[in-house]
Amino acid sequence: MASLVALFGAVLVTILVLLVPKVVSDDFDSIPSDKSQLSAWFDKNVALASVRKDLDPALAMAESKQPRIIYVKQDGSGDFKTISEAIKSVPRSNPCRVIISIAGGNYFEKLLVDRYQTFVTLYGDPNDVPVISYNGDAKTYGTTNSGTLTVEATADYFMAVNLNIVNTAPRPDGRPLAQAVALRVSGKNGAFYNVKLQGFQDTLCDDAGNHLFKDSYIEGTVDFVFGNSKSLQEDVITAHANDDPNADLGFSFVHCSVTGTTTKTYLGRTWRSHPKVIFSYTDMGDVVYPQGWSCLGRPQYAETAYFAEFENRGPGAMPEQRAGFVKKLSDADAKPFITLGHINASGWLLPPPTL
Repeated sequence: MASLVALFGAVLVTILVLLVPKVVSDDFDSIPSDKSQLSAWFDKNVALASVRKDLDPALAMAESKQPRIIYVKQDGSGDFKTISEAIKSVPRSNPCRVIISIAGGNYFEKLLVDRYQTFVTLYGDPNDVPVISYNGDAKTYGTTNSGTLTVEATADYFMAVNLNIVNTAPRPDGRPLAQAVALRVSGKNGAFYNVKLQGFQDTLCDDAGNHLFKDSYIEGTVDFVFGNSKSLQEDVITAHANDDPNADLGFSFVHCSVTGTTTKTYLGRTWRSHPKVIFSYTDMGDVVYPQGWSCLGRPQYAETAYFAEFENRGPGAMPEQRAGFVKKLSDADAKPFITLGHINASGWLLPPPTL
């Protein structure tokens, strides 16, 4: 399994992702340490496509066209009754933004945005957030294909807004192949706003690409954030699976909240030789082990892992008791991980649409 930051142990840990970015130029300001400043900073600095001159050419062309809006309503009053049908209606090599507006309700569906479908937005009703659930697991589909929602590689410039995505497969009880993904995202440049992800083992497969999770919530028990991507998030326990010492990858969690309901857990472990995970300005509950991180019985990986923390707080933030291989960052060390430069956001990150 490939993963970037991992939680292990039979612990239910929940995470509140609330990252705020800037996309005006390549000279990014740092995320403010004061969480109360985030919303204003985001509104000021993440501009609409119509006033941007820095977007990737393909994205700029797509956003210059009138978006196509598809309505999904289970009562039959929209264009489709299911989300799957709506996604399938998006043509290959789609040239413009397609917004799939999803009415409230419980949708039992396994969704796929395939590699040929670009510029897709799944937009849930903000006043009645839809719940999308499925019970796929590794035994039936394999881990990476078990997701309730899968966004494939090259399904670029994807966006999800106001959604609850759940994998309802049973909690692991020692049976083999119990991994069950809620979301796998492999497309380049994807943003997730007000998205709630729930599962047990391997909830989020942040597989490949540059991704932002803002105002979101991720819940799981074992390695529930994993992958080989580069993302900015708030609130997660993970397992990173990078083996390449020269790869420009890593998970950065900023202004998150790490809480749990049972015994202790680790912020991350060395699933592979060169994992990279950073927690900054994060509130850590007492669910976090004092040592914070684990090399998983592989002391050689302690020499190559990049596990780091910066100005975290709460009873679980115990820098003096952290494992010896954990890096305690200075302001200068932390800066690359608390800006949108970490996900190369200047050419692609847009605010969520409003309908």
